[in-house]
Amino acid sequence: MRITSLVTIAVTALAFSGPVASQQKDTQHSGMHGGQGSGAQMGHAGMQSSPGAEKAPFDLQFLDTMSAHHQMAIEMAQLAEKQASHDKLKQMAKKTIDDQQKEISQMQEWKKQWYADKGDALNMKMPGMAESMKSMSMDKLQAARGDAFDALFIDSMSRHHQQAIKMAQHAAGKAQHKEVKDLAKKIIDEQKKEIAQLSKWKKEWKLAGK
Repeated sequence: MRITSLVTIAVTALAFSGPVASQQKDTQHSGMHGGQGSGAQMGHAGMQSSPGAEKAPFDLQFLDTMSAHHQMAIEMAQLAEKQASHDKLKQMAKKTIDDQQKEISQMQEWKKQWYADKGDALNMKMPGMAESMKSMSMDKLQAARGDAFDALFIDSMSRHHQQAIKMAQHAAGKAQHKEVKDLAKKIIDEQKKEIAQLSKWKKEWKLAGK
């Protein structure tokens, strides 16, 4: 079966070191993973659920929706690798990119194994997803430099992680596959640790922000 998932296209695009715009004709999904500049922000803001996503198996919804959520974090982390003023933040950004690329690949592999006969199931109503869209500030991140960037990145990534935790907590109790439950618990543990570390650095570095 030909995989047309926008999330899968994004995974393939990661091999070329950056997010790309979707080439799908389906305009409601176009620009989900926008390129450089304001297109990225506009693309995320316009992201919509796949048709009939809420009727799809829950695990499929989670695999597609968390993959899209991870891709947003990767795009923020790619900016931090270039623009952060603190080396520790750059190192964390690299780890975020590596870890979440691997998790996207794993989730999409499970999708192929379990739901080869199903369509896409990106569900914007899944807990944490819509809230993540509201907290995205790619334009501001791209424009920021120095400590101002670091403060904004810490605030944005912390909020993003909090919404990922919300989604993962939902999946930990509702998923059918043990592999998905285990991944959800891993996401909860790892992202709680990262939020705590980001908060600690923000205080140590005396960064302003919300």
